[in-house]
Amino acid sequence: MRTSLLAVIALLSALACTARDKPTAPAASEGPEKASAPAVQSPAVPQISKWELDPENSSAAFVCKHVFSNVRGMFQQPSGTLILDDATPANSKVNATIKVSSITTGVEERDTHLKGAEFFDVAKYPLITFVSNNVSKSSATSYSVTGDLTMHGVTKPVTLAVTASPPFNHAGGIRRGIEATTSVNRRDYGLVWDFPGEGTGVVVGDNIKITIDAELVLQPEPSKRG
Repeated sequence: MRTSLLAVIALLSALACTARDKPTAPAASEGPEKASAPAVQSPAVPQISKWELDPENSSAAFVCKHVFSNVRGMFQQPSGTLILDDATPANSKVNATIKVSSITTGVEERDTHLKGAEFFDVAKYPLITFVSNNVSKSSATSYSVTGDLTMHGVTKPVTLAVTASPPFNHAGGIRRGIEATTSVNRRDYGLVWDFPGEGTGVVVGDNIKITIDAELVLQPEPSKRG
């Protein structure tokens, strides 16, 4: 009886090994390989074009040192306008507005402190604004935008490094995506609060990195008067 059982086990093991070692046939092809999708052609845009920020798809994010870690936050739903002259970028104009009350860092207690008199003082200075005074173009998608940033009642020059996507069709209109980056020293804008007893710029870092992500919507050309 024991000999018969061992023989059955040996037979099953051999069958299993044979099945495992058998080469697997390649999956049946479902047809010829599809060629890569052709690149989508960008829609035509006037040489001088006007764009409005889409607040629902835009934000101004910031990163600030908290001792040895980073705290991230953002201002929600900024608004703004861009007049872009592709042939003569220096003629382009940018303006943007942020409601300081839209600030969020994900911590309600900290957000309340930031909105208060020790930081942004929203009741007195409800808006942050940017107005350009020079635009230059270094490539088809890269721009440098210099202008005046007004925050907490102080106006200082800043330069934004801007990367723009090609125009694309979406939601019945023509749009572009942009990313703009810069950094500022909070003390330049009168934001000088420090945690008591911890030293200057320790608990709240002085250098603030800013990234603006925005979706621009092309506006119709003004009707030509006869």
